[in-house]
Amino acid sequence: MSEITQPVGIEHTAITLDQFSQILDKLYEAALNPDGWESCLESIRQQLNGNYVSLIVRTVTAEDTGLIVSVSQTRRELDRYTPNLSVSPFTGMLPDRLVTNADVIADSEWRTSAYYLGWCAPHDVYHVMAADIATREGEIYGFRITRPESAPPFSAADKDLGRRLVPHIKRALNLHQSIHQDRKVLSLYSRAMAQLLVGVVVLDKDCNVIECNPAAKSILDMQDGLRVTGNQLEATYANDNRKLQRMIKDALSHKEGSKIALTEALSISRPSGQLSWGVVLQSISPDQWTEGKQRPAVAVFVRDSESKTQPPVKLAQQLFQLTPAETMLAIQLANGMSLEEAAEALNIRRNTARAHLRSIFSKTGVRRQMELVRIFLNSVAWLGAKDAPAGTLPEGPQKAQ
Repeated sequence: MSEITQPVGIEHTAITLDQFSQILDKLYEAALNPDGWESCLESIRQQLNGNYVSLIVRTVTAEDTGLIVSVSQTRRELDRYTPNLSVSPFTGMLPDRLVTNADVIADSEWRTSAYYLGWCAPHDVYHVMAADIATREGEIYGFRITRPESAPPFSAADKDLGRRLVPHIKRALNLHQSIHQDRKVLSLYSRAMAQLLVGVVVLDKDCNVIECNPAAKSILDMQDGLRVTGNQLEATYANDNRKLQRMIKDALSHKEGSKIALTEALSISRPSGQLSWGVVLQSISPDQWTEGKQRPAVAVFVRDSESKTQPPVKLAQQLFQLTPAETMLAIQLANGMSLEEAAEALNIRRNTARAHLRSIFSKTGVRRQMELVRIFLNSVAWLGAKDAPAGTLPEGPQKAQ
């Protein structure tokens, strides 16, 4: 089997191309899924006969418990607290440069250093190969491979393999950060849309539903005017459905490569008798790198004009400087109630409600109830509802201190 060969004069390392490829497979899988880092580090540990391999994401501080992803030969848990870190010979290294303890400190100094005596020796760590890896976002991750004193020091071939791995680890960390940040932003967008009760349904080029945000799922689960049948979006009433399918077809046939998206709107009647759904369709410009049936082609936005939401009282108070009682009244009015209905719902006298309303007008600077409803509905308070449906994602490597 093929092996990675070294230049003449450098000790040969017994790693095949297949073994190196397997490590890279696990490394780039870890970039996509943070749970894969341990498996990746374990492959590196085995290949380099280390007793520990660690990725230092964040070091422990008074404010932070830190994060170290680590694997060991004996499955002994690595102590995250590293005393005397400020005097570690691996502090302040040039980014992306692989070194060993022998490269940066004399053996006699290493053995008597506070860092070695306080942390390395108790963990049976003597030989250390280390690199601080800088990402595009400016974070620094510590990559460490260690061996006990009873093991041979890292050879030239070992260090050469480590140097080959460092650029790939750097790319994997950059990839992870990019994907993780995109997911976070998309999650925030999805939450904001759900809080504003805007449903988003994404269709592929065959009109199949490939994505729904939480608000859209709730709307479709009602089957009140809109539904998914055979993985395709339909309207309940035949006339509405003909219009919807025509608009979807128009969006799909919109000129490919056009920078201007085709946008159309229609109203979908609801068998329940409630106000119709407001529906907007928009074509999605294709990405030349995104092929296949799962390529997003059409976005369908659905808005429930009648739904009532409940923003956190505290946020609404902070935005408009209202008392709790005034805030509760304003929320009821924003949800479409008359002053009399709101007073009854809040179990207060009509005169009390009128007094609250006068105070609300004074504090917000509006003069009419419709203006109050408008500014309340346009406020960001609705985005802070505690019961907002929002996806959770595993946290991956973050900034190393």
